[in-house]
Amino acid sequence: MNEQHSKWQTKEIAETFVEGVRGSIPGATLQLEVISKIISAWCPQPSIILDLGCGDGILGRMLLEEYTEARVIFADFSDPMLEKLRIKIGDNQRAKVINADFAMSDWSKTIESEKPFDIIVSGFAIHHQPDERKRGLYTEIYGLLSDGGLFLNLDQVSSATDSIGKLFDSFFLDYMKRFITNNRSNITMHEIEEAYYQDKKENIPAPVERQCQWLSDIGFEDVDCFFKTFELALFGGRKTSNNCIQADTAAPRL
Repeated sequence: MNEQHSKWQTKEIAETFVEGVRGSIPGATLQLEVISKIISAWCPQPSIILDLGCGDGILGRMLLEEYTEARVIFADFSDPMLEKLRIKIGDNQRAKVINADFAMSDWSKTIESEKPFDIIVSGFAIHHQPDERKRGLYTEIYGLLSDGGLFLNLDQVSSATDSIGKLFDSFFLDYMKRFITNNRSNITMHEIEEAYYQDKKENIPAPVERQCQWLSDIGFEDVDCFFKTFELALFGGRKTSNNCIQADTAAPRL
């Protein structure tokens, strides 16, 4: 496989994505609540967490606040995004920021000294990778987890048809307009649309069912898609159930 470094467009596009596009993601609050519910049921006492492809670290920052004894490693390749992250976490001694390009198969060497992780979360980052790289990355993530470790991927997945994909775009744009109206953002609708469609040009989403099967084939247990709204999905699984909660092996009730 010919590996290619990841790229982020510009500092301005990164800014617009963080302040506009992500702020208008449908169901964002519910997504965080479901992630929190799954973790509290399956791995309620993590000591070290990895936020992979963290952007400005929205998932890791939530867990940093929720689990006050845990350390959180934030890894991403985008300097503009990591700059925003450093501002948001300040001098928190339980947080560490690492520049790591997970498009490259040797990315995990940059966090080798931090493993194993009890939890690995990723948000809207892995879908940019081609299928072969996604499978390889999931295998690498499995190797970084402790026994009982939990992997959750909040990501964009492919629609079943082009028609459904167009419906999703319309659905998302409606949320963008609502976001601007409610927040009186300095960012215009045109700027948000431009960032959204620029990002979408680089997407290589795969069906969530196929990705769940990859996770099962690798060895993850309790693999499931925990929710899906059009192209937005949360899915993942556990490495084993040795160190986390074993009393209830069923999926947590949401």
